[in-house]
Amino acid sequence: MDREYVDSSMIRGIGYDSSACILEVEFSDGVVWQYFDFSESEWYAFHGSSSKGRYFHSHIKDRFTGSRVN
Repeated sequence: MDREYVDSSMIRGIGYDSSACILEVEFSDGVVWQYFDFSESEWYAFHGSSSKGRYFHSHIKDRFTGSRVN
């Protein structure tokens, strides 16, 4: 999945697969996680947020099932 780099101290890059509803997050330490059943509207809200780290903690972490990729 292609990821775009973001300006965040916690998150290096984010990507989204709309056909599979999967969010991919690369953290600043290089670890990549995928989050499942992530809606396109949620993607646009995350993508457009001014603080990716704050949005992640408030709306994604512990709310979506995730799996570490690497």
